[in-house]
Amino acid sequence: MLSKQERTAFYKSKEWRHTREQVLKRDNFECQECKRQGKVSTDKRLDVDHILELEYYPELALDLDNLETLDFECHNRKHNRFIKKENKWKNDERW
Repeated sequence: MLSKQERTAFYKSKEWRHTREQVLKRDNFECQECKRQGKVSTDKRLDVDHILELEYYPELALDLDNLETLDFECHNRKHNRFIKKENKWKNDERW
């Protein structure tokens, strides 16, 4: 299992940057999850996702078959990384 520090170092590596670019080109700079749902958009921020997580499968870190392009929203949804904003007026007694 890789520590957070090891994962951070990996994502800064030349090998990762090169592999990431290969995946983006292979996937035609399109979110693969959106494509599976019949949606295509090229104007979103894109990430390259490890299908089997880097933390638990470091041996697959650069394996092209374990990588796919996801847009930021789909990537966050996959990892349950949604941050809900509080309504700043919710508890305002003036309303």
